[in-house]
Amino acid sequence: MYTRVRGVPTTRTPDYKIDTRSYYDKHLTSPEEAIQVVKSGDHVAICRGREPEALGLALVARKDELQNVRVTIPQPGRDNGMFEDASWSENFQVQVGIVTNLARPGVEEGFIEYRVNLDMAESAPGLGLNPSYGADVYMVEVGPPDEHGFCSFGASVWDKPMAVKTAKTVLAEVNPRMIRTYGENFVHVSEIDAFVENEAPTGWTISRTRKSDIPPLAKRFAELIGSLVQSGDTIQLGLGQVTEWLPRAGAFDNHVDLGLYTEITPRGTTALIEGGVITNKFKTLHPGKCIATAAGGSRDDVGFINENPLFELYNVEYVINPLTVARNDNFVAMNSGLMMDLSGQGTAESFGAFQWSGPGGQPVMAMGALMAKNGRSIICLPSTSSDGKSSRIVPLLPEGTAVTVPRYMTDIVVTEYGVAHLRWKTLRERAEELIKVAHPDFRADLEKAARSRFWPH
Repeated sequence: MYTRVRGVPTTRTPDYKIDTRSYYDKHLTSPEEAIQVVKSGDHVAICRGREPEALGLALVARKDELQNVRVTIPQPGRDNGMFEDASWSENFQVQVGIVTNLARPGVEEGFIEYRVNLDMAESAPGLGLNPSYGADVYMVEVGPPDEHGFCSFGASVWDKPMAVKTAKTVLAEVNPRMIRTYGENFVHVSEIDAFVENEAPTGWTISRTRKSDIPPLAKRFAELIGSLVQSGDTIQLGLGQVTEWLPRAGAFDNHVDLGLYTEITPRGTTALIEGGVITNKFKTLHPGKCIATAAGGSRDDVGFINENPLFELYNVEYVINPLTVARNDNFVAMNSGLMMDLSGQGTAESFGAFQWSGPGGQPVMAMGALMAKNGRSIICLPSTSSDGKSSRIVPLLPEGTAVTVPRYMTDIVVTEYGVAHLRWKTLRERAEELIKVAHPDFRADLEKAARSRFWPH
C-alpha cells in the first residue's frame, strides 16, 4: 500500500493467475543472455543495497560494444570494474547517489558523477523522478520465489518496489541466501522479465563498524546520549563512527520500552530486544513493531530479523518521510556529523568541495523529529579530526561545504565534552553553547571568532 507515489506511472502489475513455477522456469536464463536486453542509449538502474553480482559483471563485459549507457547506482558496494578509471566514461555514464569508498576516487577525478539527492525518494511529475524509476532496464537481487510466487528483496527494501513497477524491463538475480521479512519486502515473479541464479556471498556491509573493542570515544558519547533519551522514546540511529556504536556502548542499557523507527537497523538490535530495552510498547505508529527500510548490523542481527514478525521493512518513500517520522511521538533522531559552524549549520557529507558521502536520511529524520510531539534531533560530533589537529566546530564552514542540516533544524549537538542545546537560541547563544563543547585546545580561537561575528562592535 505504501508504494504509490503521486503521479508516477507504473508499467507493470502482478498477475496472480499464472503458474508461478512455470513462469519462473520459462524466464530463467544466463546473466550473459539476460543482459542482451541493454542497448546503446539505454538508462540502466541498479538497485541500492547489494547490487546483483553476476548481472553487473555481464553488463561491464559489454563495455566496448555499448555506447552512451547511463548507469544509476545509488550506493556502490560491489566492485565490478566500473569504477577503475576514466575510460569507463567513454561509453558508460555512471551516476551515484552516495559517495562510498568505491566511488570516491572516480567522483574526485570527475569520471563518476555524484547526484545530489535525499533518501526521501518522493517524486513529482514535471519536477523530476527518482532516477531509479522509469529505467529502460532495472537490475535487482532477490530471493527465490515462495509457494505463492513472491520473491524477497532481502535485507533492504529502499525504493525497489516502485523501481520494479516503473521499469520497462526488470532483470532479477536470484540468491538463495537472501532473508525474508514482513512489511513491503516482496515482489511477484510476474513483475520480473528475466531471472538469473547466483548464490553470491551476502556480506552484510550496511553497518560499517568492525567487530572489535568499543572505542572509549563511543563509550563517552553513549554516556551523554543516555541522559537525553527517556524510557518509552522511539529512537532512530544513523550510520557513523559514533552512532553505530551506541547500542553496544551501553547508551540505552538503563532504559526500557524503547521503540525503533530507523532507516537501517543498527548493529546490536538483537541484544536490545532480548534485554527488554526495545519493546515498541509505547510507539504511536506501528506499535509493537521495529520499522526500517533496511536491515543492517551483524550476521546475528540480520539472522534474528529473518522472518521475525517483530520487524517490518517498508519502502523509502514511507520510512524516510518527515510526515511519517512526525507521527512517532517522543521521537529521538541520532545521527553523526563531520563538521559544524558556530551558527549551528552542519555537514555530514563533504569537507569543503570534497564530496565524502551524501545526506542519506539525516535531514528528513531531523525535520521529522522537530515536527514530532516531544521530538528531539541529536547530532553526534567528535570535537576534533581523527588526528586531533583540527576542530570539527569551526567559525565558518569551508567554502563549498554541503550543508546537510541547516542551522534552523539543528537541535541538540553532542561532543565528548558535553551537550549543546541550540533550539530557540540566538546566534550568540548558539556560539556560546558550541564553544563549551568544543575541544579545549580550540576554544580560545573559537571565542575570538565568535566575538568578532556575534558580539556588538
